[in-house]
Amino acid sequence: MDYLDQLEAEAIAILREVAGQFEKPALLFSGGKDSITLVRLAEKAFRPGKFPFPLVHIDTGHNFPETIEFRDKLVARLGEKLVVGYVQDSIDQGKVIEQTGKNASRNALQTVTLLDTIAAGGYDACIGGARRDEEKARAKERIFSVRDEFGQWDSKRQRPELWNIYNGKIHKGENVRVFPISNWTELDVWNYIKRENIDLPSVYFAHERDCILRNGQWMAASEYMNMDEEDVVVRKNVRFRTVGDMTCTAAVESDKTDIDDIIEEIAKSKISERGARMDDKVSEAAMEDRKKGGYF
Repeated sequence: MDYLDQLEAEAIAILREVAGQFEKPALLFSGGKDSITLVRLAEKAFRPGKFPFPLVHIDTGHNFPETIEFRDKLVARLGEKLVVGYVQDSIDQGKVIEQTGKNASRNALQTVTLLDTIAAGGYDACIGGARRDEEKARAKERIFSVRDEFGQWDSKRQRPELWNIYNGKIHKGENVRVFPISNWTELDVWNYIKRENIDLPSVYFAHERDCILRNGQWMAASEYMNMDEEDVVVRKNVRFRTVGDMTCTAAVESDKTDIDDIIEEIAKSKISERGARMDDKVSEAAMEDRKKGGYF
């Protein structure tokens, strides 16, 4: 077995462990490369049967259009159930207040929508594509990460996972966040995508796009950005290493349209893919603070 075979086998075993230990799991699907990789792993784990869980997407309403289009086509091909929680519904219900100002984003607001969607679906395990190499708070997570009845994460309440034994026992109201590709790196994901010939949204590949320079990074110029006279729209060749809310996901200048060239580009990069996420730069502990509040 090469290293991709080993990573694949571990992830498939984790997915099957979730199916065996939990009553109502769900796979959180963002339309990004990591969750798309999870879908391929789920196909290998459970086909020719149906997935033992729905795909759940928390839609901020400010997503890249290419991502939503890709999501819908993928779900149609899979023939699996898609559950969508809308941040706009949380805003309309007065559960969250939309941010104002130049750097306003809905990204932080999706935590409330996520927790409401988990409660409404009665999901006791939520599978996601977070990886330890992305960010230091995510490096603290176990593969089975228990959340309390309020969806909160306590870094000190981590269970040992010796010999890859996963403990999914929870009390009523709690849930477990599960990370089957926690041990993968960004390069591992891209090499797996290449090996499996997995389709991705076009934003991952270099393309021309109207951009504005915001806080030293190129952001997609869209109707969701609160632009003023200081923002100059420039046509740039860019691609995105990570796909999230358009208001907090920065692009990287690139002319790479071939997967081999992208892999080479990533290998030479000196910053992580989360380095292009503005929401991670609010404070030194931005991600950990959000996770403590219920963020995935």
